[in-house]
Amino acid sequence: MSGKNFQGLKEQAEGAAKDAANTLGQATQDAVNQITDASQKAIDKASKTAQDGVEKATGQAADALSGLGKKCGFKK
Repeated sequence: MSGKNFQGLKEQAEGAAKDAANTLGQATQDAVNQITDASQKAIDKASKTAQDGVEKATGQAADALSGLGKKCGFKK
């Protein structure tokens, strides 16, 4: 094999390796983005669930205090 042919094969191999590395890098970035999006959605859902629970508990506590106040004669 001549030196010129070897140089051409070497350049093709280097180009293929760079393309593969770029593809892998993009695939990795895409995966990270999907994980980040899924994590944010999970955090948002957990926050909403917690907020709904606090609002429900607050409403129940207010109702209980109102009932207690009526029983004690503070409210009519």
